[in-house]
Amino acid sequence: MTATNGGPKPGSDATGTRPGAGTDPARGDTVSAVVRQWRAVHPDLDTGPMEVIGRINRCAALLQQAEDAPLRRAGLSRAEFDLLGALRRTGHELTPGELARETFSSGAAVTKRIKQLTERGLVERRGDTRDRRVAHVRLTDTGRDLVDGILPEQLAYETAVLSVLDPAGQGELAGLLAELLSRLEGRMSGLRVGAPG
Repeated sequence: MTATNGGPKPGSDATGTRPGAGTDPARGDTVSAVVRQWRAVHPDLDTGPMEVIGRINRCAALLQQAEDAPLRRAGLSRAEFDLLGALRRTGHELTPGELARETFSSGAAVTKRIKQLTERGLVERRGDTRDRRVAHVRLTDTGRDLVDGILPEQLAYETAVLSVLDPAGQGELAGLLAELLSRLEGRMSGLRVGAPG
């Protein structure tokens, strides 16, 4: 957060007011209450970032708490389904390292998931003929059928979750999030807290 002593805040108009800032206190979500409290304690600080990042984090937490009903019925976690989905959508074998990159997971987490999914007969591993240290993971027929059966139901579930927004709102939100994600993926290394200047 940035201090706002002096001139207008970055991204504000000539009056020093952020676009839409005047409507924030009237919102009924929990982040609005947090923002109001911080404004009372530190009126000199710009809480704008909190209004965006706080809401993204809160939405993510609520979605995780709610869990994914179709996945839960299939006995899968979201992380396990993401791994299976990566194998299905790429259409070929992947190494554990490639799966870690595809699913934004750590190597240790992927190794654990592969073991669990192998025990369930959903994936299988084979060693590389040229390098015994390398493993290749692929879907079994059972795993492919499970993914193909769950995906339409999972998408219908997610559609219902997002139905609180009209299609235009969903499209606008998707576009804004895509822009944010693209910029963060390209610049996040330069935003590390405590990085040498």
